[in-house]
Amino acid sequence: MQYPKLVTDSAVLQEMNNLAVDKLRANVQRPFPVREEQLDMPLIVEGGGGYPGVWLESGPLNGLVYGRFFDVDVARANHRIFFLYQREDDAFPCWFIRGKVGFSQIQMVVPIAKTAWEFYELTGESKFLEEAYSACSRWDGWLAGHRDSRGIDLVELFCEYDTGHDNSGRFTRLCPGLPKPCPEHDARNMPAVGTVPWLAPDLSATHYGGRVALAKMAAELGRPDEAEVWTVKAERTRRSILAYLFDPETLSFYDLDRNNRFQRIVSDVLSRVLCEHVVDQLLFDNIFERHIVSPHGFWSPYPMPSVALSDPLFNRDLPDNCWGGPAQGLTGVRAPRWFEHYGRPAELAHMMTRWLEAIGRQKEFRQQMNPWNGEISGCRDYSPTLCLTVDYISRLYGVRAETDRLEWNVRLPEGATRFAYSIETKRGQAELRHEQGEAVLSLGGKNLLRVAGTGRVVTDLDGNPTALVGTELKPATFRLTRVEGGKVFEAELKPNESRSGGDL
Repeated sequence: MQYPKLVTDSAVLQEMNNLAVDKLRANVQRPFPVREEQLDMPLIVEGGGGYPGVWLESGPLNGLVYGRFFDVDVARANHRIFFLYQREDDAFPCWFIRGKVGFSQIQMVVPIAKTAWEFYELTGESKFLEEAYSACSRWDGWLAGHRDSRGIDLVELFCEYDTGHDNSGRFTRLCPGLPKPCPEHDARNMPAVGTVPWLAPDLSATHYGGRVALAKMAAELGRPDEAEVWTVKAERTRRSILAYLFDPETLSFYDLDRNNRFQRIVSDVLSRVLCEHVVDQLLFDNIFERHIVSPHGFWSPYPMPSVALSDPLFNRDLPDNCWGGPAQGLTGVRAPRWFEHYGRPAELAHMMTRWLEAIGRQKEFRQQMNPWNGEISGCRDYSPTLCLTVDYISRLYGVRAETDRLEWNVRLPEGATRFAYSIETKRGQAELRHEQGEAVLSLGGKNLLRVAGTGRVVTDLDGNPTALVGTELKPATFRLTRVEGGKVFEAELKPNESRSGGDL
């Protein structure tokens, strides 16, 4: 386990890191009340006073991020609670709040099957994998049976809370009167309102991502025939998303109502589809330029708002708990999952820098952010924003251990002259420290590389360099020197450029 340690003379960054770690740990509850029992598992709650529970939308991902840095027991628990209380008809709970278990909406975003697979990659726990595969397979069957009346492998939304887009014009303006939870607080019940059911791009993308993960689980469990079935199902969902819910003229995804009409709003729905890697690289590049990095879209001074800045349904009042305009901590903590996949670490670095700047200025970890001036608002000590903080610090300035590699992010924080970041790995302590104008990369107490410039060094788990990546929005000169032997590699790295090969 990594257990990061950060030491710097940047008082703002040091305090922000220490506060985030302390507040995250304070948001872990054990025991956790569920119905009439006290569950003896450590769970990280959403936090912030107004969210004293665990939601399907965010709980598994919060747990996974926390587990990567601090305690895998929390990551395991934030998944298993949904498996343990899966209903007899195979529905997952949508939340656990003050001892109650809710089934009033589906409220899924990052697929629980996907984060469960990533937990298995982190720990290798075969018993957990078997439990996750069984539970998530049954959940997939519930979605297919209750939210796909057309039989085209997509997921329908019935209520506002299904997607967690509280107070967004997606519903308040396009479907007035749509209830927040489903009727009678049961996700099986569709309201007789407007033109629902709507085929939802984000819910369908989550369905797709879950099926991709289930295929990986089945293969790992030695069930190749089942893996092939899941692969075929996933591809059917992906093709249906593109066929029914994508508008090539505007390069965006929209809900499709029961009369086959698009409900047009360019919103966080787009990033959720990208988060599940539904589109290929070429289409992603076009969408990215058209919407994500457009100053009329999502590239505000503090990215990314929950609705495109130029969209008529953007809510300029920016009230609390509003997915109609403010940039959300939940969107932020999910962003690396698709920026990195599609090869955009430079833009991600810019976005992360702006978020940390805003948080450091106010010393608050709140739910949402004004996309123009960076003012943080909403509930305090919000776990997604706390997770975002520790994750972003590691991705901007630290060293990260992935399954098959180490990523060393060489960038001296603004205003700092001293900085060191270290984690524990199976090969000993990995440390990235800045001294005398260079970064020194060491593993197991041995200095391996000296680096001048800003960018990412990728090594294998033994510290041998395999790639250099440009993480600045402008070309950056980069020099890599092996401590042993003195071999030097110099290059100018363009934004998002990756250099690899024997010369390293």
